[in-house]
Amino acid sequence: MTGIAQLGRLLAIDLGDRRVGLAISDPTGTIASPAGFLDRRPGKRPPLTALLAKAVELEALGFVVGLPLDQHGEDTPRAAEARRLAHELSTRTSLPAHLVDERFTTAAALRTIREMEGSTRGRKGDVDSMAATMLLQHAMRILQLEGP
Repeated sequence: MTGIAQLGRLLAIDLGDRRVGLAISDPTGTIASPAGFLDRRPGKRPPLTALLAKAVELEALGFVVGLPLDQHGEDTPRAAEARRLAHELSTRTSLPAHLVDERFTTAAALRTIREMEGSTRGRKGDVDSMAATMLLQHAMRILQLEGP
């Protein structure tokens, strides 16, 4: 059994200025699916209470938080916020919270949505949720490689 299967369902969180994209894995850690998004007030802290409620609703047994790094793999100013959120989620739930490099997930999500349906106009929440899904797929590959 791989390490990811032992973790169960993971909730991926892609922090944005206006929205927080969400994705959830299946219990075996094989499939990542979009799980919507939460609105965020600009300049305010991430919606921790809403994230915790969503984790309970989706029966998450762990978290994947996107870590915004620059093109050289260095922390960006927003990386500290992602680190704080991962720590807070883990502290409040006693569940594991994994930080995973989120570079290029939004660009890949935009490409995917355009290929599937054409326009992304008026679909920013869908893009954020798809970015979280891609983040989760990447995280599941990493965690499977790490094993138990």
